[in-house]
Amino acid sequence: MDGSPERQAVLDRDELAVLRLMAEGHTVESVARRLDVSERTVRRKARSACDKLECDSTIEAIVWAVRNRLF
Repeated sequence: MDGSPERQAVLDRDELAVLRLMAEGHTVESVARRLDVSERTVRRKARSACDKLECDSTIEAIVWAVRNRLF
């Protein structure tokens, strides 16, 4: 899980939005309401970000995004 530009580029806008809101302490339900999507979509976007970053958890993906100043 490095901070390479290639990794930063792979996350789409929605994945970043989900991670940012979760980093702010919002629940899956709250993120879904704010983004006007289903809770399933929020979970899917978080999992997709984890897969792309090769993280084992959403928390690990959030830490990576914070460390790499993505939000």
